Amino acid sequence: MHPRTPVAVALLGALTLTACGGGGTAAGPAASGATITMWTRAATQAQSERLVAAYNKGHRNQVKLTVIPTDNYQPRIAAAAGAKQLPDVFAADVIFVPNYTSQGLFLDITDRVDALPYKDSLAPSHMKLGTMEGRRYTIPHTLDLSVWFWNKDLYEKAGLDPEKGPSTLKEFARQATTVDEKLGKDGKVSGTFFGGNCGGCYVFTFWPSVWAAGAQVMNAEGTTSLNDRPPMTDVFKIYRDLYDKGVTGGTTKEEQGPTWTGFFPKGQIGVMPMPSTTLGLMPKDMKIGVAPIAGPDGGESTFVGGDSVGISATSKQPDAAWDFLSWTVSDEAQVEVMAKNKDVLARTDLSSNKYSSEDPRVVLINSLVGKGQTPYAARFGQTFNDPQGPWLRLAREAVFGDAAKVPQLNAEIDKSLQQ
Repeated sequence: MHPRTPVAVALLGALTLTACGGGGTAAGPAASGATITMWTRAATQAQSERLVAAYNKGHRNQVKLTVIPTDNYQPRIAAAAGAKQLPDVFAADVIFVPNYTSQGLFLDITDRVDALPYKDSLAPSHMKLGTMEGRRYTIPHTLDLSVWFWNKDLYEKAGLDPEKGPSTLKEFARQATTVDEKLGKDGKVSGTFFGGNCGGCYVFTFWPSVWAAGAQVMNAEGTTSLNDRPPMTDVFKIYRDLYDKGVTGGTTKEEQGPTWTGFFPKGQIGVMPMPSTTLGLMPKDMKIGVAPIAGPDGGESTFVGGDSVGISATSKQPDAAWDFLSWTVSDEAQVEVMAKNKDVLARTDLSSNKYSSEDPRVVLINSLVGKGQTPYAARFGQTFNDPQGPWLRLAREAVFGDAAKVPQLNAEIDKSLQQ
C-alpha cells in the first residue's frame, strides 16, 4: 500500500470470473522462448522495470511490461477481468489482493509456492493477504514500510543526541517538541509533520504504533473497527497534543497526501514517519537516522505496504509466467536487483546481504518485514482510503476536532466494513 493511493471503487462485484482448475498443479517446464505480458501500477514502476529488464537480459522467455497510471489501475483491472483480457501476470496493491482473489482473478499457485525452498521466508504480511481458504494466489512483488526518520543535523542544533532517535511514541513527541522549540522560531523548521487530511497516511503511520503496543486496529475478519479505544486513542492524543502546541508544521491539517513526504528532504522537519522507499531518494549529504515506529511506551512495528503479484486466472502461459515470478524472489533477483538499489526485500532470510550490510539503516528496515503487519479487510479501500470514507472523518475529529465523536464515527467504520 501507498498512502496516496486513491481508492474509490467497490471492485469487481459483478464479475463471475473463476480461476482455472489447473492452477494447483506443480509447475511444469516453462515454455522456451515464450513472451508473457505483465501489468503494474505507476507507483511501483521503477522496481518492476528493473526486475523485468534483468530477467529479459538473462532468459529466453521475455516479459512485456505495461505500466498503468496508479489512479486508473483498478478500473483497468476490472474492465480487463470482465472481458477476460487480463495479462499473464499482474501486480496489485497488497491491500486489494483479497478483493481480487475473492473474485477469482488470480490462478491458484499453492503447489508452485510450496515447492520453493525459501517459501517460509517470503514476506509474511504479503503472503497472508494473498492466501484464501488455505490456498495461495500471490507472492510479494515490492515492499514499502513505514519508519521514523530523524534529521541528525537538526537534532544536534537542538541539543539532542543526533545518534539517538526515539524508541517510544512519547519520546518521539518529546524530541519533536525540543526541535520545534529550539529551531522553529523563524517558521522554517518544524518538529514533525504528517498527512492530516489523508486517510491512507494515517493508517500507514499511526497504526504501527498500535501494533507495537501489542494491540490491533480491527478484528481478524476485517469487519469490526477497534479505533475507538486504547491504544489507538492514546496515539491520537499524542499527535493531537503536538498539533495543539504547533509542533506539526503549518499545513499538516490540510495535507491530503501528495506532498506529505516533501518537507523532510528539504531539512525542515526534525522527526517524522516516512515510507522506507524514500531513503534512497534523500539528499546525499543529509544525515538521517532511521528507527522502527514504536507504541506510546515502546515496542516496534511497521505497516508493510507495497504490491503483490500473481498469474491471472485466464493466462494461457502459466508455466512461463511462474518461471518469471519465481525468479523475482530468487537470491539473484532479490540481492542483485532489489538490494543493490536499496529496495526492501521480499524475503526475510536475505535482509542482511552484501549490499544492505553497507548501510545499517537498510538492514534495520529489512529486519522489520517480519515484524510488521498488513491489515486485512475486504472493504479496506472504501472505508480507510476513500477521502469521503468514515475513517478520515474519525481521524480528523480525533486529532483536530471533537474527540467525543470518535465512538459514533467508529460505528460508521463498522457499518462500512460490513456492507
